[in-house]
Amino acid sequence: MMWNERYSTQEYAYGKEPNDFLRRTADDILPGDVLCIGEGEGRNAVFLAQLGFNVTAVDLSEVGLAKAQRLAAERGVTITTIQADLADYVIEPGRWSAIVSIFCHLPPEIRLPLHRKVVAGLQPGGTLVYESYHPEQIERATGGPSDPALLPDLGQLREELSGLNMQCMQEMERPVSEGIYHQGDSMVVQIMAFKPS
Repeated sequence: MMWNERYSTQEYAYGKEPNDFLRRTADDILPGDVLCIGEGEGRNAVFLAQLGFNVTAVDLSEVGLAKAQRLAAERGVTITTIQADLADYVIEPGRWSAIVSIFCHLPPEIRLPLHRKVVAGLQPGGTLVYESYHPEQIERATGGPSDPALLPDLGQLREELSGLNMQCMQEMERPVSEGIYHQGDSMVVQIMAFKPS
C-alpha cells in the first residue's frame, strides 16, 4: 500500500508538528472526545492530546499509526489508534466533541458518505476542523494529489457538510510547511463549523 511505503521511513513524512489551521482553531473545541480521520503519523492527534483532549486517530496505514503511537510516547501523552478504511468506518452519531480532517483527500464515492457521517457524528455544539487542498493546487508542485476528483472546492464542501453552522469557510493561498511532502505556497480550503445545539 502506498501509505505504508510513504510512512516506512524514520522521518515523519508530514512532520511532527500540528497543522497550522488546527493550531489556530483548537481553543474553540469543546472539552471531550476528538476523532481525527485520515490521521497518518499522528501529529495532529498528539497535539490535541497534549491539550488534554481524549483523542482517537483513524487511518488506513498501520505503519503510520505505529509512528503515531511512538510520537505520543515521545510527547508523554496517550492516544487511541484504529486501523480502518474510512469507506467502512462507523462514526457513532452524536459521539464526538470534535472531528478533525486535515489533508484527508478521498474519492467522492467515499468522501460524500463520510461527510454525512461526520455531520451526524458530532455532538450538539461539536466542532469540525477541516483543511484540504483546493482544485487549483494541482497547478503547483507543493503537495497534494494530482486527481481533481480528490480536491473539492468550497461549494461542494458546503453542500456535503450541510447541517453544520459555518464559522469559517475560506479558499485561500497560504504557505504550507509540513514535512517533506507539503512544502511551499499552496491553495487550500479551510472550514471550521459547529453542530447546532
